[in-house]
Amino acid sequence: MRRLLLSSLIAASLAVAPVHFDRHKVFRVKPQDGTQADVIKHLAKTNELDFWYPDAAHHVTANMTVDFHVSEKESPSIQAALDRSKMHYEVLIHDLQEEIGKQFDVKEDGLGRHSYAKYNNWDKIVAWTEKMVKKHPELVSRIKIGSTAEDNPLYVLKIGKENERRKAIFMDCGIHAREWISPAFCQWFVYQATKSYGKNKIMTKLLDRMNFYVLPVFNVDGYIWSWTQNRLWRKNRSRHQNSTCIGTDLNRNFDASWSSSPSRDNPCKETYPGPAPESEKETAAMTSFIRAHLQSIKAYLTFHSYSQMLLFPYGHTYKLPPSFQELDKVAKIGTDVLSSRYETHYIYGPIASTIYPTSGSSLDWAYELGIKYTFAFELRDRGRFGFLLPESQIKPTCKETMLAVKVIAEYILRNAC
Repeated sequence: MRRLLLSSLIAASLAVAPVHFDRHKVFRVKPQDGTQADVIKHLAKTNELDFWYPDAAHHVTANMTVDFHVSEKESPSIQAALDRSKMHYEVLIHDLQEEIGKQFDVKEDGLGRHSYAKYNNWDKIVAWTEKMVKKHPELVSRIKIGSTAEDNPLYVLKIGKENERRKAIFMDCGIHAREWISPAFCQWFVYQATKSYGKNKIMTKLLDRMNFYVLPVFNVDGYIWSWTQNRLWRKNRSRHQNSTCIGTDLNRNFDASWSSSPSRDNPCKETYPGPAPESEKETAAMTSFIRAHLQSIKAYLTFHSYSQMLLFPYGHTYKLPPSFQELDKVAKIGTDVLSSRYETHYIYGPIASTIYPTSGSSLDWAYELGIKYTFAFELRDRGRFGFLLPESQIKPTCKETMLAVKVIAEYILRNAC
């Protein structure tokens, strides 16, 4: 009996053992024609390729830069296949586990303060939300808008004076769990907005006349999992009937051409959109909140990584949105001011033609709901580190992005009806 109990305990511990990526590699390839693009798609069917850019094999086309992660076991056969097809490639990361460790290249200050130069886990972020409310009660309030699949709270921080009828901007970060730089920016935004109120003329004007609703971590369950079990986890942690595969891609779960997703019938896919639009508790909570505040919300900003882009609708079609000219103008203003700090180059444009087509995205949903100014930031970098951006790049990334958000917010304050 004791042996049986011991065996059960060992099995249970193995079942939740964190995933390690020792000697896993990240390849960058650039297929020159349709034949080479088909080679990558075929490799994805016969091997476990974790696509970093684009996010799925069906997006791969000729002349596209493609980044994907493979295990140590599969690397030799993948490399051989690329050599046989005479495809140009490079190895961006030779040992993924080693690179994961290198992310944490900023030392703790030892004073127990919340650090905006380090990645923070969920427990630290929750404590931080409480701290911000206590420190700035006249500017910050915390709203629980719902809960996650695993019953973690979803918190929105409202930044601004008490007036529901003022113009507002809704911002979310961390819809994909492994994109850690995204929640880092939402924390930075709240910190800088409150810190500079009454000191910085632009931010004071914005907070005197607007409200910001900030969801610092959209995909809480996935984010926790990326810290405790699998650094490269993308989806949420919901369960599905008749499948052992876990999770839904929350950014494919919105009611915007949802049914056109190629991954609709396969819960094991990284871009699985869920069994129905807004099937996920996280999506339902966020959409309900925005609908309830639709009269005041004039802009929707969502933050992802990586690739250094500023995107706007549409993702589900190559057709240009009715307000294309204005969105294009605002995106240019945003990317120009962003690059003024460190000369970081961003490109901008509609999702479908600038990055790749997507269905069920939050951006298209918000736009079709009537929120005219909808933008998605794809933050640093362009692939050298990918989702494993070192902590030493958090501050510069946040500083340059803050410039873009402020100039977009100023434009909305002046022009939104």
